[in-house]
Amino acid sequence: MTMGCSKKTADASNLVKILLGMVVLSVAGGLSTRSIAQSPHPDVDVASELADLQSQIDALRHSAQAISSEDAAVFESTEPEHTIVICEPQETKPSFPNVRLTGFFQADAAWFGQDANNIATVGDVQDGADFRRARLAAVGKAWDNVGYQLEMDFAFPGRPSFMDVWLSLDDIVGNNDLRIGQFRQPMGMEGLTSVKELTFIERSLPFAFLPFRQIGAMLHGNSDDELMTWAFSGYRFPTDTFGGNVGDNGGYGMSSRVTALLMDRGNGDGILHVGGAYSFIDPANDMFQYRNQPEIFVSETGGGVPAGVPPTVPAFVDTGLIMAKNSNLFGAEIAMAKGSFYAQSEALYAAVDQTNGPTVFFPGAYMYAGYFLTGEQRQYNRSGAVFSRVDPNCNVGKDGGIGAWEIATRYSYLDLSDKNIQGGRLNNLTLGLNWYLNPHTKFQWNYIHAMLDSPGNIESNADVFALRAQVDF
Repeated sequence: MTMGCSKKTADASNLVKILLGMVVLSVAGGLSTRSIAQSPHPDVDVASELADLQSQIDALRHSAQAISSEDAAVFESTEPEHTIVICEPQETKPSFPNVRLTGFFQADAAWFGQDANNIATVGDVQDGADFRRARLAAVGKAWDNVGYQLEMDFAFPGRPSFMDVWLSLDDIVGNNDLRIGQFRQPMGMEGLTSVKELTFIERSLPFAFLPFRQIGAMLHGNSDDELMTWAFSGYRFPTDTFGGNVGDNGGYGMSSRVTALLMDRGNGDGILHVGGAYSFIDPANDMFQYRNQPEIFVSETGGGVPAGVPPTVPAFVDTGLIMAKNSNLFGAEIAMAKGSFYAQSEALYAAVDQTNGPTVFFPGAYMYAGYFLTGEQRQYNRSGAVFSRVDPNCNVGKDGGIGAWEIATRYSYLDLSDKNIQGGRLNNLTLGLNWYLNPHTKFQWNYIHAMLDSPGNIESNADVFALRAQVDF
């Protein structure tokens, strides 16, 4: 903070003259009195004393005039003689743009057990280890009302791929923000939960329906009390992993999500969340495809995989390419938390209008629950309407604690078979154990039992044991 000040004074020359006059009179009076008192012959000496005194007065007057002319040049002012001193604070503006570096990585290992039918249907899935994600991001403010994020993933084969790359204009319409770029579309509670804060290693099977990251624009906001949130977006579809989309036949989509916090007693004593979402998509070149793995993914691209063996976890269910005019996706979500227990569930329903065939319908859903053995509570992000980071009561390290321990279970299913499209049906049952050493470090263990009903009603099973190590900053 700097301070600017201005000050006005009275006429200095007049003041100097008055002071000098007083000095002269004092000296004259003193000399005159002393001379008369000390002279033995006052009649004779008074004249000479007065003459001497007059010469001193003339010298002092000459000095006073010289000082007055110099000071007048410096202090003379046409302003009024009596003014008020005014000080106005000048704010120091923050420096823009600013930047903060963030990132995380997830290292996974997986072991597979398949029955004969499963191997015959999807192939002999190999055990392996992989960096599932390795990301760096720059986030900050370009101006006081303009935010940005530039996030890249280095785990994707080949060159780094784009993740969340966007700019945000704050309070563009009321208290609603406008986001432009590539980002996660407002569809589904689990899809909008950060991968750093997932209860399980991967998102559930119905995640296959979500438009997820696309390039476009979104208007989003929440009520003043943060009991409601809303988001509406328009985008190009489908966007590749590098933020691109081409195609003059369609290629557009829109998504929306509205949520309400029906109960929040605070301090983890009770939360009840509900929400709904809708997407309409007219795909570029009139083509769709839905598919998914059994909630685990590892791959190898170095060429060391034997011939005939899948180098990555294959899709267990897959519609193949569907020639379609458009699709409508409907979603409903509910979540609750009380004390150390929490639960979440979603149902998604896709209706695809085929170009040369009937409309087909594909449902999917999941439900899961978690419980903290060490007494923690799952926090809720009110502005994002999702569950957020786990903060252990006592961290491993100098705190001398054991961190947070959590158990969880999930059931999910995905049905990609209807009429002329036979992509298969998959049901997954997952058990999870999570150890949070601190808010930024965790280990996860999942056991996944996958039950596949492939085309031709061939049933098969696979078991997956998976581990993850994660750290973020």
